[in-house]
Amino acid sequence: MSAAIWGLLWQASCETLYMIGLSGLLACAGGIPLGVLLAVTSSGGLMPSPWLNRTVGFVVNATRSTPFIILMVAIIPLTRLIVGRSIGTSAAVVPLALAALPFMGRLVESALNGVDGGVVEAAQAMGASPAQIVRKVLFPEAVPDLLRGVTLMLVNLVGYSAMAGAVGGGGLGDLAIRFGHQRFRPDIMLATIVVMIVMVQAIQTAGDWTVRAVLRRRGMEG
Repeated sequence: MSAAIWGLLWQASCETLYMIGLSGLLACAGGIPLGVLLAVTSSGGLMPSPWLNRTVGFVVNATRSTPFIILMVAIIPLTRLIVGRSIGTSAAVVPLALAALPFMGRLVESALNGVDGGVVEAAQAMGASPAQIVRKVLFPEAVPDLLRGVTLMLVNLVGYSAMAGAVGGGGLGDLAIRFGHQRFRPDIMLATIVVMIVMVQAIQTAGDWTVRAVLRRRGMEG
């Protein structure tokens, strides 16, 4: 491949990392409180509220079940309102974050529900409030599972970003379609696939290493 193509590949890789990083950050910012809400309002939670749990759960499930391409098109007015345009790398962050947010919420809910009930009961016996239990018991105990959830969410965003690129979002997906597929350049297609595989492997490796580091600090086996 020519130097120009390598330059485009580098630019597309940076755009993809930008989309993944920013949308992942936004998904965590919204998904963590959402997951806490789902966990504490469940039937066995700290503050049971079946109607609220079912209502929020329905919205979460509806968003998760919507194919990303359809979601991206459906929220074009919202994307244009927030970013000022409906195509481009920054515009793609909006649907990416919206798609990842409910997914992250469910992962957080699962991580918090996986904490040993005996630890929670001990905190309640000592008079801790629900907010204190969430902050000082559930989150510290669930850190390894939360980190695994963030890793899984970021890996999924790599694939979502490629789909976003295919419909005007920029990044590696856009490069693969416009320069690889439409110009009959299998070498460019292969290069984008390799870069995405490297990204996924790097995210997964970093996530696994961080989880093992946390477990080692706690004196537990990774």
